[in-house]
Amino acid sequence: MSKTIVITGASDGIGAAGARRLHQEGHQVVIVGRSPEKTAAVAAELGADHFITDFTSLANVRKLAAALDTAYARIDVLVNNAGGIFGDRDKTLDGFEKTVQINHLAPFLLTNLLMPKFLASKASVIQTSSVGARLFGKLDVDDLDNDTGYTPHRAYGTAKLENILFSKELHNRFSPHGLSAAAFHPGAVATSFASGSKSFMRPIYNNPVSRLFLTSPEKGARQMVWLATGTPGIDWQSGTYYENGKPARRNHPQAQDSAVARQLWDRSADLVGTDSLNPGGVTTPVRSS
Repeated sequence: MSKTIVITGASDGIGAAGARRLHQEGHQVVIVGRSPEKTAAVAAELGADHFITDFTSLANVRKLAAALDTAYARIDVLVNNAGGIFGDRDKTLDGFEKTVQINHLAPFLLTNLLMPKFLASKASVIQTSSVGARLFGKLDVDDLDNDTGYTPHRAYGTAKLENILFSKELHNRFSPHGLSAAAFHPGAVATSFASGSKSFMRPIYNNPVSRLFLTSPEKGARQMVWLATGTPGIDWQSGTYYENGKPARRNHPQAQDSAVARQLWDRSADLVGTDSLNPGGVTTPVRSS
C-alpha cells in the first residue's frame, strides 16, 4: 500500500537516498530541504512535491506545518532527518543555540503542529539520530542552549540524544492513540556531514582517503526505508532506537530514562510554545507503563 512520506533534509545525503528508494517502491515522497536548488533538483528527479524550509527559523517551521497540513489529506510517515554539526556556538533568530534548534526544537515543533493529522493517519514519526548520542551526549534539561561546556561534538551528541528521547516520549504519550515512533543511527555515511563544522569529525567525513571506509548514502538510508515502510509492532517496535536494523545493544544511560524524556518534552514545549496547542487534540496524553 502506498504511503505519503515527508522527509526533511531530503535534498542530499541519506535523506535524498531514502527518498529515491521510497519513490522506487511506489510511495508518495514529499521532499523538504533548505537549499532551493538542491531540493528542487531532487524533487524534479522524482516528480515529487517539495518545500523549502530553514530550520533556523521557527516561523518557517510553522509555515511548513501549515502548508503540509493543507496539501495532504493524510501523512503516513514523517522522517525528521534534517540536522547537522556546526562550528562556533551560534544563536538563531529565535534566540536558541543553533545545534539544538535545527536538530531537536524544529522537528519537535513540526511534529507537534502536525499531530492531529498524524493521529488520524496512525502515522509513524522517525528520527535520524546517531551513535554520537552515546559517545558525546550529555543532556542538562535546564541548559538546552549549551551555555555551559559547549563544543561542537558535545552539542551535536546531545541533540542526537534528544532525538532518541523525543521518540521515546512520543511513544509514551501517543502510542495508545495510534502513533508510532522510532530513532535510528544510519552509520558513518560518506556525505557532506560536518563540512561546516570545526569538530574533529570534519576531516574524517571530508578526507578523500577516510571516505573510502565510510558507507554510501544508499546503505545509510536502508534503516530509514525499513522503518518508513515497515509495520510498527510487527517489523519494528515503537519507542525504540535502532542500530544496524536491531534495537541498540548499547545506549546512553539517559536515553533509557523515562523521567528525562518527559522533562525534555515539557521543557521543549515551553521553549517553542506547543504547551498551548493541545497537540493532537488529546486532552490528557496517555502514558505507557
